[in-house]
Amino acid sequence: MTSNTTDLVASLSNPFATHDEREFKVPGQVASEPGLYEKALKAGWEMQQRPLQAAGVKSIQRQHQKNRMTVWERIEYLADEAPTVLYQNWGPNLDGASLVTALIKIGGRDVAIYGHDFTVRAGSMDATNGKKLARLFELAAKRKIPLVGLNDSAGAYIPAGVGGLDGYADAFTALRKISGVVPSIMCMFGFNAGGGSYLPRQGSFLIQPNETFFGLTGPGVVKSVLGEDVTADELGGPGVHSQSGVTDFVVPDEVAALRKVRALLNYLPGNNDSAPPYQASSDPVSRKTWDIDILLKKAFNSSTGYNTPFDIGILIQQLCDHGDFIELQAERARNTITALGRMGGNVVGFVANNSAVASGQIDIAAAYKNARFIRFCNLYNIPVIFLEDTTGFLPGREQEARGIVQAGRAMLDAIVDLRTPRFLVLVRNAFGGAYASYNNYATGADFVVALPTTRVAVMGPAGVEYVYKDELRKIRGSLAEKITAETRAQVSAGLAPDEAREMAEQLVTVWARSEEQLLAQRYEQELMNPNEALSLGSISQIVMPSDLRHVLAEHMDFCLRHYTPEPLTSVQREFH
Repeated sequence: MTSNTTDLVASLSNPFATHDEREFKVPGQVASEPGLYEKALKAGWEMQQRPLQAAGVKSIQRQHQKNRMTVWERIEYLADEAPTVLYQNWGPNLDGASLVTALIKIGGRDVAIYGHDFTVRAGSMDATNGKKLARLFELAAKRKIPLVGLNDSAGAYIPAGVGGLDGYADAFTALRKISGVVPSIMCMFGFNAGGGSYLPRQGSFLIQPNETFFGLTGPGVVKSVLGEDVTADELGGPGVHSQSGVTDFVVPDEVAALRKVRALLNYLPGNNDSAPPYQASSDPVSRKTWDIDILLKKAFNSSTGYNTPFDIGILIQQLCDHGDFIELQAERARNTITALGRMGGNVVGFVANNSAVASGQIDIAAAYKNARFIRFCNLYNIPVIFLEDTTGFLPGREQEARGIVQAGRAMLDAIVDLRTPRFLVLVRNAFGGAYASYNNYATGADFVVALPTTRVAVMGPAGVEYVYKDELRKIRGSLAEKITAETRAQVSAGLAPDEAREMAEQLVTVWARSEEQLLAQRYEQELMNPNEALSLGSISQIVMPSDLRHVLAEHMDFCLRHYTPEPLTSVQREFH
């Protein structure tokens, strides 16, 4: 028996299959010879099947060998039932053939969907495709249904000339016009470049599986123009885009991306004129959040006390129904967390400082990440709960040079403009400008509460230097005199002058530190606590950690009962 070294590839074609001639008969009709009418029906049926059969077996196999689905397989996975395919136009040069547009149901909801068919002309765009997309986007806005995009395109179809660019321009314009009217979710499959990257990033959310690429240009162009050797993953892979905020979700593969679409849709309204979908929960709003108690107790009773970092995600988990929430841009700016969850069945957005990373300080990336999420919630009638635990905005020359003032302003503007019900929970640190710009009553909060662990003040521990400057000046001014007196005492006790001086300096230093520590404790007791904020009405009440879910969920339910979902009608501000 001879060995066969040829690699075997599974084939989708069946060599034993028979191809019966399609007949068009009406049930109960007397048999007759086919005529012009039957020929017309056959031609129409073949045109219906053409999008499904255009790829051919070999092209489908190539797609599968790259671990990619076909566009029809992606749609079939997402849809509850067979799609209603729209705009089945096929020109003489396959114009429009590389793009599928359809209406489907996902979880019982109507959704507009498009997908590039990479097996036909690499999913490239021509003028016909652009018009198809524009009509689909307009339809989604008119019928007020969400949009899903399955992007897998090589970009503009070069032989189409300027027509390919016109196609993208049509699509860009139409998608921009429905932004803020209906939410959109974009998936990035395969290798996308040029307009194939710009278009999906206009969407509300972008999902990118591993081992995919999208960018302005590919590595080949970068090599030819700049002489740089760079891989596709280094140039436009998930690791790059997730850090910049271009990608909102990184997932392992295409199936995970499609599952993320279904999960995300559960939290989104169909349009800007409706509320997010309510989902009854068996998790009672009165459930005690003991895990928050345990977390804070372990953190603050440790050796590092109130300086102990902890993951704010645990608080979000405890507040949400059954601990379930979906985090956005999880790989970017980990010092802040933005997420969607539910409390008492109502969808809620969360914006939270995360002290587990960089003390929860707000830097440029965190400010823009927060601003973008808050603006989305504002557009689509989603209430927001802010969890504050930050020592302030990140200082330094590098941050100033990159525009921390503008980034911080963008976040503050988004908060001031927020019209949906919005709460603030002071968890621990709330200092200076970070407190003043983080959804307090002055900036429009509907409800502000504080945990007993709150430390709210103009400045953090460094404020001791300003509040008790006279006491500190007295302590530090007496050091030389005390060292001299202690040196004499040590010499009298039998030490050599040099040893006596060294011992005196050590003892006086310990004394000075002890006195300064007493002032720091006094500062915390007098100013770094929620007492003054409570007396001034800056906060409504002190809440025990175990009661936090109950208090927030009940008040949120009250606010939502008196909130009318509607499109944003406020003045368009100069900056965003």
